[in-house]
Amino acid sequence: MKKQFFRKYVAGALAAFLSVSLFAGIDQAKADAQLNVNADGAILVDGESGRVLYEKNADSLLGIASMTKMMTEYILLDAIKHGRIKWDQEFSVDDLVYKISQDRSLSNVPLRRDGKYKIRELYQAMAIYSANGATIAIAETIAGSEANFVKMMNDQASKLGLQDYKFVNSTGLNNSEYKGMQPAGADSKAENVMSTRATAKLAYRLIHDFPDVLKTASTPKLVFREGTTDRINMQNWNWMLPSLVYGYEGMDGLKTGTTDFAGYCFTGTAMRDGKRFLTVVQNAKDASGKGGYKARFEETRKMMDYAFSNFTKEEVLPNHYAIKGMTSVPVIKGKADSVKVYTSAPIDMIVLNGDKGNYKPVLVLDKNKLDKNGDLTAPVKKGDKIGYIKMVPKNGEKVSFLTNDGEQKVQADVVAAENVEKANGFVLMMRGIGGFFGDLWHGISSAVKHVL
Repeated sequence: MKKQFFRKYVAGALAAFLSVSLFAGIDQAKADAQLNVNADGAILVDGESGRVLYEKNADSLLGIASMTKMMTEYILLDAIKHGRIKWDQEFSVDDLVYKISQDRSLSNVPLRRDGKYKIRELYQAMAIYSANGATIAIAETIAGSEANFVKMMNDQASKLGLQDYKFVNSTGLNNSEYKGMQPAGADSKAENVMSTRATAKLAYRLIHDFPDVLKTASTPKLVFREGTTDRINMQNWNWMLPSLVYGYEGMDGLKTGTTDFAGYCFTGTAMRDGKRFLTVVQNAKDASGKGGYKARFEETRKMMDYAFSNFTKEEVLPNHYAIKGMTSVPVIKGKADSVKVYTSAPIDMIVLNGDKGNYKPVLVLDKNKLDKNGDLTAPVKKGDKIGYIKMVPKNGEKVSFLTNDGEQKVQADVVAAENVEKANGFVLMMRGIGGFFGDLWHGISSAVKHVL
């Protein structure tokens, strides 16, 4: 009887899971009504799990300008991590880097033609001041040429699972601003493009794979080449850092971008009271439809205010939780015929205020651990994983995440709560004999009833 119930439960749970997995975003209408973000593309996500809380035109290719540098940062930090590049490694300035760096109509720290610069100071100039010459210097150091680096950027985007993107240079400039020296083979007027969702996913991976990036990104001011005649005061272009003009509590990243093609763009992230949110706006405008520095920060503020005011981090499922009616799983060839199961950890989630009770647990079983009848086979060890539980809205609201890894952060493994040893050969033999005679008797009884 217990096995029949379990098998019915498995079928029902899988059906529920499949129906829920068709959904792809949170209660969009509710967020739309409150936000009305004025940008060509916008997105708001939980910075811990990557759960999408609001989106607008998130899958269209749009200009990203200097938000491009998040990919350059990612590749550099990965190269540092694996020892391919060192922070104190020096770069000798070439013609391209020199000419780009001397153009003060672009964001730059001028670099001397005969100068040598350490990778760390070039990185700081790129991350804080969006210095374009310094960015090309980093690209050339890693890949030998910017053209080779652009190939690395597109390859890395694919590895990260991004969709809807095209990189044509390391900086985010329009290639026309390279004055004929754009990466070999690239269109002279091309510009980097990504969807809002892909931009958010890149930022999410950047801050999770290399969290120290925020230490640099949150630096409001820094002097480049302190103590030399080349010193330059660098103020971070992220004016939402707490001490700057549009200061926002908890803001510590991440990257701005502006070109005529892309408009005013910004990828922001802020943390307060244990909650981190991440936002992207592309071609942000004010109420009159005009783009500007203030517009990108004000539209970002809308989403951040909405997130911090309307969402809380809640424990939606306790540790050692067992789904009602399924506190154990059948076991064959064991000293016991079942094993108790429960979750190995609690589930914490970002949810709308007062919405904690509107989620239900859905069990997803590991089919590789069960036989065709839905039974475990002894021996079973305490802590063996047999599946996981995820929380889904009871009313069928849509839920999506930027990455599979992020989605797993709001799941809990279902594990065996005890050991079940394998029965010895004699016991298994006797069970087999008992089963044989039981089946035989059942067959005789049925035949007698049929005759009578």
